[in-house]
Amino acid sequence: MKKIRYGIIGYGVFAERTIAPAIIESPNSELVAIQKRSLAAAKEKAKALDIPHAFDSIEALVKHPDVDAVFIVSANSQHGPETLAAARAGKHVLVEKPMAMNVAEAEIMIKECKKNKVKLMVGHMVRLSPLVIRMKELIQSGIIGRIIFIKSEFIYDGRLSHRRWLVDPNVAGGGPVFDIGVHCLDTTRFLLDDEVVSVKSQLDPVPSSVTTESTAQLALKFSQGTTAGIFCSYAALIRRIFIEVIGEKGVLSAENFSWSGDTLILKVTVGENDRIIESREETFVVPNLYEKEVTLFSECILNNTASPVSGEEGLKNQRVLDAAIKG
Repeated sequence: MKKIRYGIIGYGVFAERTIAPAIIESPNSELVAIQKRSLAAAKEKAKALDIPHAFDSIEALVKHPDVDAVFIVSANSQHGPETLAAARAGKHVLVEKPMAMNVAEAEIMIKECKKNKVKLMVGHMVRLSPLVIRMKELIQSGIIGRIIFIKSEFIYDGRLSHRRWLVDPNVAGGGPVFDIGVHCLDTTRFLLDDEVVSVKSQLDPVPSSVTTESTAQLALKFSQGTTAGIFCSYAALIRRIFIEVIGEKGVLSAENFSWSGDTLILKVTVGENDRIIESREETFVVPNLYEKEVTLFSECILNNTASPVSGEEGLKNQRVLDAAIKG
């Protein structure tokens, strides 16, 4: 089987723990190169995993003939420049969320990838979860009726993160809105198959030139009338991830809906005449969603088909993120 050969740009803790194993486990993918700011550190990490090439230069990695595609796992501020460098070198791009620092940058990324005839995918892997896909199926079946409201939460103690740049607006772009709120946003858009037409937000503290928000609440309205709320925060001492879809006839809810490689429970409640007439739980064994996104991206490159999560999808999210950060 032909395999797509990947180079990882921004080989930090997340890439080492999550992205590298995903590429290695993918049946149609191969990890052939990594990039870190320190060449010595890059060589040491590459040797440990028997990866052929190590670089401290992004330009050298994207120009290497053994690399077909890159997975960009660097800080948010680098997503745009590194995507452009890869596209201009003829390499396909899988970029972590959020796609960019702002809408203008995202539009340039899409344009440059099209110009150089390379695929672009944004890493919204939660869409690939069988639990989330089942939620969408149930919504479309009409079992819980017209959707009135979707609420989602993603909170954790940001002080525990190894990514010290998370609260630097010049590197992160935004705080929890960009980092974890985007998971809630993309999942909500995916479930509704609809687009946001109104964004209102409350941010604490108000973002400045030196710090991002640490807590945010977003109120969204979609074109077909559904409203949604997103709460995200770095200030919580516990981690909580939750989504609930409220319809005229019932409710769907799930804890830890964004988790990968775990067993998750979907609660389905259906009502009539102000009473619950059915309540059940469905269990899902969620695979490694990062391996799944890599495999699907490699598949679209090999078969020259559309990207599983296109740059245009990332751009739609970016428009909402930009509006939310403005308050």
